[in-house]
Amino acid sequence: MENKETEINELGEFGLIDRLTKDFPLKNPETKKGVGDDAAVLSFGDKDVLVTTDLLLEGVHFDVRYVPLKHLGYKAAIVNFSDIYAMNGTPKQITVSIGVSSRFTVEHLEAIYSGIKLACEIYGVDMVGGDTSASVTGLVISITCIGVANPEDVVRRDGAKPTDIICVSGDLGAAYMGLQLLERENRVGQGQKDFQPDFAGKEYILERQLKPEARKDIIEELRKEGIKPTSMMDVSDGLSSELLHICKASDTGCRVYEDKIPIDYQTALMAEEFNMNLVTAAMNGGEDYELLFTVPLTDHEKIEKMKGVRMIGYITKPELGCAMVTRDGAEIPLKAQGWNAFQK
Repeated sequence: MENKETEINELGEFGLIDRLTKDFPLKNPETKKGVGDDAAVLSFGDKDVLVTTDLLLEGVHFDVRYVPLKHLGYKAAIVNFSDIYAMNGTPKQITVSIGVSSRFTVEHLEAIYSGIKLACEIYGVDMVGGDTSASVTGLVISITCIGVANPEDVVRRDGAKPTDIICVSGDLGAAYMGLQLLERENRVGQGQKDFQPDFAGKEYILERQLKPEARKDIIEELRKEGIKPTSMMDVSDGLSSELLHICKASDTGCRVYEDKIPIDYQTALMAEEFNMNLVTAAMNGGEDYELLFTVPLTDHEKIEKMKGVRMIGYITKPELGCAMVTRDGAEIPLKAQGWNAFQK
């Protein structure tokens, strides 16, 4: 009987990672945490070393027709820094590998590296190596980031407990709406020589898509307030997806409230213009690079005082499942509808 071949999109990104990595037992005592979090955790002496890597591919993660190359370099670095902050660590070094086709010039590559350099300057990170190769299909950027943390400070995805408060920094959905705007203006302007895209009054959502920031400030504020989250990750694939990751890793359920989800005014206007459900965009849009974290109930007052952090719900026992409570009190089960690179 012939073996049935499994299509990658049947598993999705996280199912694929689980399947490919399940037979890799950890052999070295220095490896404290392998696959399955924002970064791997390695133990060397009195510090934990955090390692994360991200791959950006032209046509999948970005479109050079409307993404300036300097911005692309900046963002490629930032998304890695964000993963280290999501472990409650500090990014220290990156290596940068680039695959590039013949339609790119040296000046194009210089623009990408100038963006990476700017990110390194702002966040105090060293660029320490990498690789460059020819590519047949376009531009590929792979960045690995190394960070450090005290062993007692590392926060993983699996520490959430029932009654913990769910918190999120900043606002959600803006990067996704920025992407919708860029794609629309790109479509409208195709074939027009002197086309001027209409970005007036939409600067915030564009910046959130093209030049996101990693929330170093929130990590510093949590430390200052003496708050250690019980679990944390960054919002790269959409809030629904990330909440499900935390609940799966922690063996819990959750309740988040629709009316507590932080959304910026420009995001709301853009969703209206596109006739899109605003909460769906905020819950599933992704690329916000905000921090999603849980804290014990006892930290309620401290969190309340923190600017730029919203309490959006609470962790429950696993048998209650994961749901969003709508404005009229109905419960909608959370689904991972966020970014999936393997969707057809």
